Amino acid sequence: MSDAGAARAGGDEGDGRGGVRVALAGLTTRGRSFLAAGIAAAVCAYVLGQPDLLRVGLLLAVLPLLCAAVLYRTRYRVAGSRRLSPARVPAGAEARVHLRMDNVSRLPTGLLMLQDRVPYVLGPRPRFVLDRVEPGGRREVSYRVRSDLRGRYPLGPLQLRLSDPFGMCELTRSFSTFDTLTVIPRVEPLPPVRLSGEAKGYGDGRQRSLALAGEDDVIPRGYRYGDDLRRVHWRSTARYGELMVRREEQPQRARCTVLLDTRAVAFRGAGPDSAFEWAVSGAASVMVHMLEQGFSVRLLTDTGSSVPGEGGDGFAGASQESADAAGLMMDTLAVIDHSDGAGLSRAYDVLRGGNEGLLVAFLGDLDEAQAAVAAKMRQRSGGAVAFVLDSGTWLRDTAGAPGTADGAEERLRMLRDAGWTAVSVPRGAELADVWRRADHERTGTVSAGGTGFGTVGAPGADPAGTAARGTAGEPAYSARPAGGAADAGKGRP
Repeated sequence: MSDAGAARAGGDEGDGRGGVRVALAGLTTRGRSFLAAGIAAAVCAYVLGQPDLLRVGLLLAVLPLLCAAVLYRTRYRVAGSRRLSPARVPAGAEARVHLRMDNVSRLPTGLLMLQDRVPYVLGPRPRFVLDRVEPGGRREVSYRVRSDLRGRYPLGPLQLRLSDPFGMCELTRSFSTFDTLTVIPRVEPLPPVRLSGEAKGYGDGRQRSLALAGEDDVIPRGYRYGDDLRRVHWRSTARYGELMVRREEQPQRARCTVLLDTRAVAFRGAGPDSAFEWAVSGAASVMVHMLEQGFSVRLLTDTGSSVPGEGGDGFAGASQESADAAGLMMDTLAVIDHSDGAGLSRAYDVLRGGNEGLLVAFLGDLDEAQAAVAAKMRQRSGGAVAFVLDSGTWLRDTAGAPGTADGAEERLRMLRDAGWTAVSVPRGAELADVWRRADHERTGTVSAGGTGFGTVGAPGADPAGTAARGTAGEPAYSARPAGGAADAGKGRP
């Protein structure tokens, strides 16, 4: 809850001529009409010599002025607050904003009109009418906001419009504070597949076992106060003449780097259904999935930048901080935009000096040079999976025919020859489907038609009727990819 402070109906600017101008500026159309009619009646009464008409004119002119003066000099105080539920919402989902008004003065309020400022992408500006609020009373209202576009949107400041009972004058008071609604990318649940390579990833090999048990450093160190005496290394103690202990376990987690291509030249089109938004949503889904699986996850873009506060090995999953880590990554992806860069060399430099682990990349259009740079990234990674979004298949020309992407298959072949598991993402594809397909292509379990999607322990039907269920929950497929376009056995643990 964010306290918006207190506002007086009168205000401090009511001193001198400035206060008179503010009071007169608050006259409504009805108030101005009454004032104009009163002045006209007074002039006509003076010209025609009609004293009764003069009395009517004075009543019409004095009424709106009196209402403005009374409303402006009112001294009751009102405090407002706003609460977002939730403050971080996926794109396309709704969030509810709760507003609360408290009368902290000793006088009852008149008619209050409450208005909150919201960006136009979140919907129309909400307005509420609050009747008389007793001293110490409280009124609560709420409204919903929704956006299909990710980003950070300010809500507020809250505006309070005061009105007199006759509707002659309205004065607006604004609170000073505002809140921020963060619209994060959509996150899709992913099936548990085995996209690891070189014994890295989901715990099939040595690195996963190290994440569970760790291994002691064979080089002992000197004894420090508080060390467990059971860790004393007696052989080294006798050799060096001082108490030596074995070093603490150095656990190693399975690592995963999610590379997001943000180059403006790599993506064409805009909007919630564009290829770039699909890539951002895919990166968010993979990061959340890997954190849930206990990986240390790192987000990397083509500019070489990562999430602020991220360690060298990324954020650790399966810990108390995993939810905070996911929140930081989502906040970063909520505002990420196209970069001005034209290449992937900066990301390659970061990966070249890092540790091995699973690399999941979401790439846009690649020319021959950038495909070669992306292919070299595989050398420093235990496993590499690339989801390539060809803008030509995501856009349609003016005639309504799908666009073409020259050399797209050649770029995929270059990645596959370098050891990548490269999957082309068509328009409207479900992330869970291409996620399974990447696993099947890596293990060589895609059917001849290339549509053999399935989950671990529940393989999909094989069109040729050649698939057989494996043992111990593992699927066994006899079909192999047609044409040998992808070296499915490369990098297999």
